[in-house]
Amino acid sequence: MKIFRAAGEIPAGLGPSVVTIGNFDGVHAGHRAIMRRAVEIAGARGLLPVAMTFDPHPAQVLAPQRAPKLLMTINQRLRNIEAAGIGAVWLCRFSPDFAKLTPEQFARDVLSRKLQARVVLVGEDFRFGCGQSGSFATLRELGDKFGFTVEGVGGAAGVGRRGARVSSTAIRNLIAEGQVSRACRMLGSPFAIEGEVVRGHGIGSKQTVPTLNLKPFNEILPRQGVYVTRARELNGAREWASITNVGMRPTFDGAELTVETFLLDPLDGATPEKIEVSFLYFVRDEKKFPAAEALKAQIMRDIGLAARLHRRLRRRARA
Repeated sequence: MKIFRAAGEIPAGLGPSVVTIGNFDGVHAGHRAIMRRAVEIAGARGLLPVAMTFDPHPAQVLAPQRAPKLLMTINQRLRNIEAAGIGAVWLCRFSPDFAKLTPEQFARDVLSRKLQARVVLVGEDFRFGCGQSGSFATLRELGDKFGFTVEGVGGAAGVGRRGARVSSTAIRNLIAEGQVSRACRMLGSPFAIEGEVVRGHGIGSKQTVPTLNLKPFNEILPRQGVYVTRARELNGAREWASITNVGMRPTFDGAELTVETFLLDPLDGATPEKIEVSFLYFVRDEKKFPAAEALKAQIMRDIGLAARLHRRLRRRARA
C-alpha cells in the first residue's frame, strides 16, 4: 500500500480512483464494510482503491476539549487499512487552514483534482467542509458537477452487531468497561495496544512470575484487570499466547499504571524491543493480596485458565 503523508507527495497520475473518507478510528466493522465496497468497485472498474484519513483527529483541532482518545496508533490504523485491501492512503494533516475549505473546494481540489476520484464512498451521515456545512446530499450534487459518483454505505444506523450500533464511541466505552470480547465483535478483530518493552521493577522475576513490561504508545487502555491476550513482536515474526495484567500492582503498593504480559509460549530468542498485545477475554479485576505468595498462587490459576482458553481458540482455528 502506498502511503502519502502530505498533499505534495501524491503523484499527478495517482488515479482514477475510488475514494473512501473518514477518521477510521479503530478501523471497525463499519469502516471495513465501506473499504470492502471500495475494493469491490475498484476491481470491477479498474480503479485504485484509496482511503483518505486524518492526523490529527479533526476534533483535536476544532474542539480539543471534546477530542476523543483514539483506539489505534497511526501505525495500527495504517496496517488495518492495508489489510482491508486499500491500495493507497492519504494520511492528511488536518489543520485550521484545511478546516476552512468550503464543500465545493474540497470536492473540486481534493477529490476531483488531487485524488482523481470517479467514485466516492462515505457513510450517509457524512459531513464535510467549513463548519461541517456539507452533507451527503451536498457531496452528490458536487459529484455531478466535478465528475464523480457518490455511494452511501451504512447510513445513520450504522453497521449492527447483536442489535448494537457499531461506532468508535461504543467501542471506547466497551474497552473502558473491560468488555474486550464485545469490542472485538464490533472491531472485527481484537482490540490491541502496542509499545516498547521496558525494564520493570524486578518484582515479578523474584517474587511472582517474569513478565514483559510494556510502555504503550496507545491513548486508550482497557479497564484495570487481568486479560487473556496474544502478544506479537512488531517488525518480527514471533507470536505468543499470553496473559496480561493492566493495573497498579496494589500488592506491592504500586504508584503507577503498568501493563505486564506473561508469555505462555517459550520466548525462544532475545527479548523483543516492541510488541503488540491483543486483548481476547477479561479474566478478573486486579486486587490486593496479603502477600506475594498469595498473588503468585492466583497468577498460576490465571495462567491455567488462559492456557485452556488458548487451546480452545487453536481448536476453533483448525476446525
